[in-house]
Amino acid sequence: MARFNLDNYETVEARHARALDEFPDLRCVIVNHTTPQDRAASTWVVEARVYLNAGDQANDLPKATEWAFEVDGTGGANTTSALENANTSALGRALRWALAGSKGPSQAEMQKANTAVTPVGRNWMAEAESMSDVDGLRLLWKQAKDAGASTIDLEKVKAYAERLESSASVDPGTSGSVSGSDGNKK
Repeated sequence: MARFNLDNYETVEARHARALDEFPDLRCVIVNHTTPQDRAASTWVVEARVYLNAGDQANDLPKATEWAFEVDGTGGANTTSALENANTSALGRALRWALAGSKGPSQAEMQKANTAVTPVGRNWMAEAESMSDVDGLRLLWKQAKDAGASTIDLEKVKAYAERLESSASVDPGTSGSVSGSDGNKK
């Protein structure tokens, strides 16, 4: 049974239409920040920027920005359209911040919460072993942590990254260990 009444949330399409009504010169820009390491992990990373008019866009003064990531093949829209889903997610959240009176998360985000869509069944260690750089492993570790991977899986990815780092010849100042989003070494 659904935990949230989806009728209480706007669709991204409705939010975008409302924004265009309020700001006819609205500019929405999606920037794909996906790296080769992200793609190796079947992940897309995008940023949405919302400008209320051409002048703001020309001066790179967005009213709001938001980020989203999605993983290929995890069900729902991500079965075939993870990049498009990431774009919509980022845009919906950016529009939320840009507009007064938005109803919080979008209807699509709440649908995910209702169905608990998560990247299940990922083999974090197999993905780690397919990588050859510590930065990619840091990203994978964070994705695993955010997805609720077990402590055992997180420790395995961390240990692999540390072995890779210690065996690699690294320029001074570029080494580091796998870290969480708070910057503390893990």
